[in-house]
Amino acid sequence: MNKKEIEKEYKEKINLLNKFNKYYYDKSKPLISDSEYDDLKNEILSLEKKYIFLRSKKSPSNIIGHKPSKNFKKIQHRVSMLSLSNAFSEEDLKNFEKRILNFLSENAEFKISYSAEPKIDGISASLTYKNGIFEKGLSRGDGNEGEDITANLATIKDIPKQILNKDFPKDIDVRGEVFIQNSHFENLKEKFANPRNAASGSLRQKNPEDTKKIPLNFIAYTFGFEDGLKQKKQSEYLQKLDEWGFKTNPLNKTISGIKNLIQNYNEVEQQRSNLDFDIDGIVYKIDDLELQKRLGNVANAPRWAIAHKFPSNKATSKILDIDIQIGRTGALTPVAKIKPINIGGVLVSNATLHNEDEINRKDIRIGDTAVIERAGDVIPHILSVDKQKRLKNSKKFIFPKNCPSCGSETIKEFNKVTKKVDAVRRCSSEGYYCDKISIEKLKHFVSKEAFNIDGFGKKIVENFWKLKLIKYPQDIFNLDFSKIENLEGWGKLSVQNLKYSIDQKKNISLERFIYSLGIRHIGLENAKLLSKHFVSFSKFKNLSKEIDYEDMLNIDGIGETQVSSIRSFFSNKANKKVVNELENVLLIKDAVQNSDDGLLNNKTFLVTGKLNGISRAEVKSLIEENSGKTISSVSKKLNFLIVGEKPTKKKIDYAKQLKIKVIDQAEFLKMLNKSS
Repeated sequence: MNKKEIEKEYKEKINLLNKFNKYYYDKSKPLISDSEYDDLKNEILSLEKKYIFLRSKKSPSNIIGHKPSKNFKKIQHRVSMLSLSNAFSEEDLKNFEKRILNFLSENAEFKISYSAEPKIDGISASLTYKNGIFEKGLSRGDGNEGEDITANLATIKDIPKQILNKDFPKDIDVRGEVFIQNSHFENLKEKFANPRNAASGSLRQKNPEDTKKIPLNFIAYTFGFEDGLKQKKQSEYLQKLDEWGFKTNPLNKTISGIKNLIQNYNEVEQQRSNLDFDIDGIVYKIDDLELQKRLGNVANAPRWAIAHKFPSNKATSKILDIDIQIGRTGALTPVAKIKPINIGGVLVSNATLHNEDEINRKDIRIGDTAVIERAGDVIPHILSVDKQKRLKNSKKFIFPKNCPSCGSETIKEFNKVTKKVDAVRRCSSEGYYCDKISIEKLKHFVSKEAFNIDGFGKKIVENFWKLKLIKYPQDIFNLDFSKIENLEGWGKLSVQNLKYSIDQKKNISLERFIYSLGIRHIGLENAKLLSKHFVSFSKFKNLSKEIDYEDMLNIDGIGETQVSSIRSFFSNKANKKVVNELENVLLIKDAVQNSDDGLLNNKTFLVTGKLNGISRAEVKSLIEENSGKTISSVSKKLNFLIVGEKPTKKKIDYAKQLKIKVIDQAEFLKMLNKSS
């Protein structure tokens, strides 16, 4: 490219960034994801570094945020609110520390202590206190001047209005982040795209009484102007903020060494999806405030701090199609087929659209450009679509009124408990009359928590269905193995192994049998409650009288919804036939009444990795038979983490951090007086 072409490309990127800033800071409506914004910003900075003739007043190297809104009075910050440089790797952090050491003329042995503070994704605010009285509150604005939003900030309970502590500075700007907890955002998501937008929009209400209705929070983390601050370290200042009545981030830590920063980064990232507030990285600040002053600032960012960003959990992609998937309970779930994109290190090609109401509310269409979010292990979903990029011939997506599989009418049921119509549309076909429902029922039947037939996974179910080898659950126990032996990929040995696995599972507990039937609203815990109530299979199978159903309502944990679902299941001829024929080929064991004085009483367990010769379902059963409990994630409630082959390292690290006992299979069996 020649000079003119380079300047043109540079100018286009600058104008684009300015547009994104306006929508992000002023209108609280981001047009792109954070990662895309960071990429554009880095592209501009790289061009400036490569071509020294490129300069603009609107460059990210010169500006912070966006000019304040015209709706509020503009006020100059007494000390500028700077932005932060970003780090994305361990190498970036090493270079950051190297620059600090070079500036201070210190060698690599010089020990630097950092205040590591998780970065909340909210709205920055500066609070002025004089003689302990909250006088003024400003937004970041463009970093030099902000909006006077004092009245709105005063509605936030987390912000002290008066501080009586004698050691509180006589004049100080306390700075922090205004945000909304994810749990509170659930009630606001119809009005705002995400919690950050909700916080920003709420702070920009003209009437403070409207802001007061929104559950805003404030976490303090730094200061601007100060007169009378006695603390010498950032960590000491954070501790004082707590004493003065401000809330601070509970995950703040003081750390030395890049390796330790990385370890903490990985630990916090693991907890990220379980937090009730959004964080997008960790800010590292030199802990020594005198060193901070020596280091000063470069352009619009401090030399003494950097933001270590997490891999983005949001990205933008195109919706190629909308597919309707049918579950074992007949629920129609729309899934967006998107142009494959990497989100947080995972290649994503599908995103759930939840239900018909969600599609209509967000007006999602095939061909739209959408923002996709993937948080933790949650299935990726679509946050919003960019209607400005929508094609002119775009058509509204019409949800099918008939089942795509069997043609039955699709319905939305009225929930007698909630007194509302369900958001989910379902196929009205009952039992095994809909092929898609049948396939999903069979997959559930052989799943780990149900029959757990080794070597009989979802793909085998689909393949055998296509070949008409199975249609109902009982067909699994009456397979023609001579036919299977002649199929591609199968041989004598593999068929013998499959036959052995199936035969092994003909002996099953009542609770797992009930769960395997796939009755709507009856999960594993409900199946356990029912098995303890009925004790024997014959009593469960012979449910017929009204009194039997009414009696179930006395079971703690079983309600009208579950009873109605069981009644519906047994009123269907195909379901009755399945139960009767399974009885002929299975030995269904009576429920065992567990005592409360077992070997594992009051102890909780979690398994990570593959155990030798024993399934997770069997481990869970052993634990419960011995009065123990299993939980689904590492937390302070966990007593023992059982580690097998190829465990999840993050779970082990987090367990050690919480001082939870980590044991292997042999140690677990020893607790049960068994040997491996």
